[in-house]
Amino acid sequence: MGYKGRKDGRLSERFRAGTDCPFTTMSSPQIASISWGRMKVQDCATTYKDCKVWPGGSRTWDWRETGTDHYPGVQAADLEEVITKGIQTLVIGRGMNEALQVPSRTLEYLKKKGVEVKVLQTEEAVREYNLLASRGARVGGVFHSTC
Repeated sequence: MGYKGRKDGRLSERFRAGTDCPFTTMSSPQIASISWGRMKVQDCATTYKDCKVWPGGSRTWDWRETGTDHYPGVQAADLEEVITKGIQTLVIGRGMNEALQVPSRTLEYLKKKGVEVKVLQTEEAVREYNLLASRGARVGGVFHSTC
């Protein structure tokens, strides 16, 4: 399966390498703070603009890896890494002003994978993600922290 944005159809080194912040537990890490263009994950020294989180880790969500942009929006390739971590629910933060689109084909992909999805404005998405994580849910998320 090829990935948009890569002429050779392969995953980037960052995707294969894994996490910016691996955790010693396999629970979903809390998002400690969110503001325009800045996100912090609890117990992680990295400050993110956009990030992916899952049980056991987090990393930068680099749109250049898959050629993602506000439109057409989040692609299945953006989510594959998080889904492979055994999540049951995925929370998508569309940005502070909800400029990031989530096409129906992406939602269909998640449904086929058996993953429940919640698509929200980013601050709301962080609150929902943290609530689920605090309850011990196997939750992952992708969050856009600007527009």
